[in-house]
Parts: sequence; C-alpha cells; structure tokens
Amino acid sequence: MPPYKSSPYSNVPQATADPRQVEGWALAEMARRMNAAQAEPVDVPLLLQTVRTNWRLWSIIQANLVDPECPVPVEIRSSVLSLSAFIDRHTVGIIADPKPEKLDVLIQINREIAAGLM
Repeated sequence: MPPYKSSPYSNVPQATADPRQVEGWALAEMARRMNAAQAEPVDVPLLLQTVRTNWRLWSIIQANLVDPECPVPVEIRSSVLSLSAFIDRHTVGIIADPKPEKLDVLIQINREIAAGLM
C-alpha cells in the first residue's frame, strides 16, 4: 500500500471536485496544521514551516485572483486580495517574531473562508 493512503491527506478532494471545495479543503487543512503547530510552542521550526506553507497557499489564491480570466466577481476579488495583503504582512510579522498566539488570526481567517467555500 502506498504511504499516502494512511497519511492525513487521505481526505483530499478528488481532482474532479468543485474547485471551491478544493480551495476550502486546503484552507481548512492549513488551519488544522497551524492549530497543531500552535500546540507545540517549543517547536519553532514547525511553526515557521506551517506559516510559510499557509503563505504559499495564499500566494496561489492571489495569483488566481489577478488572472484576467478569473471568473470571481471583481468586488469579491478586491476583498480577498485585500485580505491576502493583510495575511502577507501578518505572516512576515510571525516569521520575524514567531510566537504561537500570533497564529490565531490566520487560523480564524482560514476557517471562515473555508466555511464559505465549502
């Protein structure tokens, strides 16, 4: 049996799933990982790795939203791009001074956006 079958990724949406559900799953999964990293406050490398992975996810979201062929309405795109700019700034602050409690806002944002997408 391949190792990924028993991994925490076994609930990854199928490639044929609705893209919104996939994005929602990814955001929820990153919220779960940040929450887990937050529970291990002495593991700063894990905390930083998790925050950087979340930042990459938001960078992908940003790239999709600025694509001229993006089907998302302009008002929603603008709002999510503003939110992602906040996430950029907040993430840089965490990287500069990694404290577990700083993850709270990122976890909350990811959970709320994921809930809206799913």
